[in-house]
Amino acid sequence: MATFLFDKIIFGPVRSRRLGVSLGVNLLPADRKVCNFNCIYCECGWTRHDHLSQKLPSRTDVRELLREKLMEMGSHGTPPDVITFAGNGEPTIHPDFPGIIDDTIALRNELCPGASVAVLSNATMINRPEIREALMKTDRNILKLDSAFDETVKIHNQPGSNYTIAETIENLKLFGGNVVIQTLFLRGEYNGLAIDNTTARELEAWLDALVEISPREVMIYTIHRATPAGSNLKKVPEKELEQIAARVKELGIAVQVSG
Repeated sequence: MATFLFDKIIFGPVRSRRLGVSLGVNLLPADRKVCNFNCIYCECGWTRHDHLSQKLPSRTDVRELLREKLMEMGSHGTPPDVITFAGNGEPTIHPDFPGIIDDTIALRNELCPGASVAVLSNATMINRPEIREALMKTDRNILKLDSAFDETVKIHNQPGSNYTIAETIENLKLFGGNVVIQTLFLRGEYNGLAIDNTTARELEAWLDALVEISPREVMIYTIHRATPAGSNLKKVPEKELEQIAARVKELGIAVQVSG
C-alpha cells in the first residue's frame, strides 16, 4: 500500500485542490504519521502506536524555515496564496501550536501580507480554549466532520475512545460561525462492514449538524490517492458531490466541491 508523506517541515508550494498555491507546514515527523485519528482513507497511511514518542519540530525551527522560504518566494515574485498547516497528521497536537500560529501570522504580515493562513484539522483538540483561540486567529480554520453519527466516525476515522460527535458539534458551535467544515464522502467496505456516508440517513443528520454549527463555508470532497484500506474504498462521483453541495447551498451556506 503506497502512502504519501511530507518529508520536510516546510513543503511545496503545491497546487491545492481547495486552497490554490499553498505553502505547507508540517508540524509532525517527516518519516511517519502522528495523529489521534486513524482514518481508513488517510493518504499518509496508518497511525503507528508508538507515535507519541516521536520528536516534533521545534517552534524555532518552524519559524526560521518558514521565514527562509517566504523570503525566497518573495524574491522570485511568487508569494503563496495560502500558508497551510497540514502535513503528516494532526497539527493541533503539537504542544507549541498556539505560539507557532502567532509566529506564522507575524511572518505572513511581514513578508507576504496578501497570503492567508489555513489549518486543516480533525477538530479533536478544539475542546481546549487555547487551541480554539489560535484557530480563530487564522483566516481559514478548516475542521473535519465526516458524519453526524458516532458509529460511522468509529469506522471512517477511528478516533480515541473519548471522542463523541455530540461534544464535537458543541465545540464547533463555539466558533460562532467562523469555521469551515470539511467532509470527505466515500463508500465501500472495511473489515467486512459496508461504508457509505452519502445515504439519506447520513446526509439528513449531517445537514442538521451544519445548521447547528452554522459554518461560513463547507468543503466536500472524496478520496484522491491510494488509501490504507486499499481498493475496497470507492470515490463518490463528482456529480453526486455536486448534488450534496446543492443541499448545503439551500441552507444558505457557501460550499466548495473537490471531486
